[in-house]
Amino acid sequence: MSAVTGRLRAGARRPEAGHPRPVRTDSVSADFGAEPAGPYDFALREGARELFLHEVGSTGRPDVIPVWRFSAAADAVERELLEHGTGPVLDLGCGPGRMVLASLIAGRPALGVDSSRAAVELATARGLPVLRRSLFEPLPGEGRWGTVLLLDGNIGIGGDPGRLLHRAAALARPGGTVIVEGHPDAAEHASFDAVLVDAHGRRSAPFRWARAGAGALRRHAWRAGLRLTREWRAGDRTFCEYAVPMPR
Repeated sequence: MSAVTGRLRAGARRPEAGHPRPVRTDSVSADFGAEPAGPYDFALREGARELFLHEVGSTGRPDVIPVWRFSAAADAVERELLEHGTGPVLDLGCGPGRMVLASLIAGRPALGVDSSRAAVELATARGLPVLRRSLFEPLPGEGRWGTVLLLDGNIGIGGDPGRLLHRAAALARPGGTVIVEGHPDAAEHASFDAVLVDAHGRRSAPFRWARAGAGALRRHAWRAGLRLTREWRAGDRTFCEYAVPMPR
C-alpha cells in the first residue's frame, strides 16, 4: 500500500491531471488502495512512478506517493530495519511485498497484509505470503509477531494513528518491536478525508488518512502502552521504534 507522503517541492507546478474535482465525503472507504480497479491498483499494474494524494476540500499541494518504491527491492535503509528486533515479521500495508521478501532473505519468517487486490496479486505471483485483508480484521498469529512494520506513511491508514498503534501493539508479542515510518516533519499531526489521483485523471473514492510526525507518534505510542526505544532519520525519511513491554 502506501506511502512516505513527501510534499511536492515548493513552487513546483501541480500536474493538471492530478487535481481532482470537488468530492463528496458522505461515503468514505475504509482504506487507502482498497478500491478494486482504483488509481492505486492501476499504478501498481502499469508501473507508474507516483500518485497524488489530495486532502478533500484543501487547495494545498498534494502529497506525492512514490509508487515506484513499493515495487522495487528493499533498499539498504529498509534492510537495516530488519537488524532490529527478532522473530517473525508482520508488514502492515505491505504493497507488493518488498519487505516481506527482504525479511525472508534475511532468514526471518514474514507475512504481509494489504487491502489492495493488485498489490496482493503481484506479491503472491512471486510466491510471497501476503493476505488481502484490512489490518483491523482478524490476522494470523495475533500477539505473537516479533516485529510489526508500518512503513511508507502507513501510519495514516484509517485516519487514526492512535488506534493503529494500539492495533500494532496487540499484534506484536511481549518484548516485540513496532517500527513506524513517520512524517518528516516531527510536528505534523493531521487526520482528514483524501482521494488518490493519477496522471491520467483517474481518482479514487474518498478514504480516511492521517499524517503523524515523531512528536505526535510519541504521544500515541505512550497511550498504546508502547515504549519508545529510538528515533532516527535516514535521508529524507524518519523512523520510530517502539518496544512492547513484557508483562509484570
